[in-house]
Amino acid sequence: MSTYTTDRASPFTRAVVSSMRGLYPEALADQSFDNTGLLLEAPFDPIRRQMNSVLLTIDLTKAVADEAIERKDCVVVAYHPIIFRGFKSLTLSDCQQQSILRLALEGISVYSPHTAVDAAPGGLADWLADIVTGHLPNPEPATHTAQPQDTSPETIQEDPQPEPNASSDSPAEVKKKPQRPRMSMRRTYSKPTYPSHRPVDTSKTDLDPSSVDHTRSVISPITGVEGFEGAGFGRLITFKESQPLTHLVERIAHGVGSPKGFPLAIPQGKQVEDIQIRTVGVSAGSGHSVLKGVEADLLFTGELSHHEALAATEKGQCVITLFHSNSERGFLSSVMKEKLTGVLKEEWERVRNEVAEAQELTPEWEDAVKDEDVLVECSERDRDPFGVVILQSSKQEGKPLS
Repeated sequence: MSTYTTDRASPFTRAVVSSMRGLYPEALADQSFDNTGLLLEAPFDPIRRQMNSVLLTIDLTKAVADEAIERKDCVVVAYHPIIFRGFKSLTLSDCQQQSILRLALEGISVYSPHTAVDAAPGGLADWLADIVTGHLPNPEPATHTAQPQDTSPETIQEDPQPEPNASSDSPAEVKKKPQRPRMSMRRTYSKPTYPSHRPVDTSKTDLDPSSVDHTRSVISPITGVEGFEGAGFGRLITFKESQPLTHLVERIAHGVGSPKGFPLAIPQGKQVEDIQIRTVGVSAGSGHSVLKGVEADLLFTGELSHHEALAATEKGQCVITLFHSNSERGFLSSVMKEKLTGVLKEEWERVRNEVAEAQELTPEWEDAVKDEDVLVECSERDRDPFGVVILQSSKQEGKPLS
C-alpha cells in the first residue's frame, strides 16, 4: 500500500474542517458575495506530515504563509478568504497565488469562515457588543480630548512684516511679498503602532464584558439554520441608561487591544465630553451594508467610507471605526482559539478512531492517527495594513473634536 496520496487531505485537516463547520456553519455566511469553507485542500503525505496544529489569522499574507510553513502547521484558518473569485491560472507571479501554491506544496490546507463568524450567536458581532457593554472600574475613568496649545515660534515660523508706515530705500524690500507661515521641520514621529493581538487580560484591564444593563437585538436576522437561533448580521444595543461617549471610547480601547488611537466622528458643534449614547449599532469589518438605515446614536464598526461617515454625522450620529481588521483580530485570540481547541480535541479523537477502523494502516499512517496532540495558535505576524503614527516632540497638538 502506498503511503503517499494525492486524492485525500490529512485526517487532522478533516477534523479541523468539521470542527469549524460545527462552530460556524457555512449556511450562516452571506452567500451573495462571500466564499467560505475549505479553500485549499492540500494532499496528505504521512512520511513528511505536518504538525497537528492550526494557525488562526485574519489575513493570509505572505508573512503569515511563511509563518505557517516555518511552524509546520497543518491548517491555516484565515478569516478573510484568500480566494474570492475563480482563477483562470495559478502562477507564482501573483503574490496571493504564490502563497496558495507554496502552502499546497508543504501540505498545508486553508479554511475560511468569514461572515459565518460575523453572524453566529456568540460570534464576532456579539464579541464587539460585549466590549461596548463592558464595564470599567467604578467610577469609570474620565476621558477628555486634548486641548490645543498656543502656537509658538518653535513650531510655526513667520517672516517679519514691515510696519505699515515704515519706509525703505531698497527696491528689493519694496517688492518682497509676505511669505506663508512655515512649519518647523523639527518633528519626530513614532513608528507605526498596532493593537495587541493577544487576548484581553481582564485582570489587567479591569474590563468586565457585557456587564452594563442593556438589551441586544440582531439587525439582519438569519433563520432556518438548526441550532443557531438568534443568528444574523450586526447587533443593535440599547442601554437602560445613557452612557457617556468617553466611557465607550475607553471600553473599546481596552477591548480591542489598546491601540494608540482610532477614528472618531461626531456631529459638528458638539463636544465629545458632552455626548451621551443610548443606542449603538455594531458590525465588524466594513459595516455600511449592515448599518445603513440603522437609527442609533453611535455606529461602531471596522470601517466606513468618507461619505458614509459624513452622512451619519450630518444626521446627528457618532461613528467609531477601527481600521477594518482591528475590529476582527482580537476575536481570534479572545474567543475562537479556545472554542476551536475544545471542539477540535473531541473531533480529532473521533476521526482518529474512524480512520483506524476503516483501513489497514502503514506504519506512517499509524503514527499519524496515534498522534493525540492538538494545538491552535494565533498568528504573530498578522496585522492590519494600517498602523497609527504619533507626532512626538512637537507643541502642535492639533484641533480637538468639536
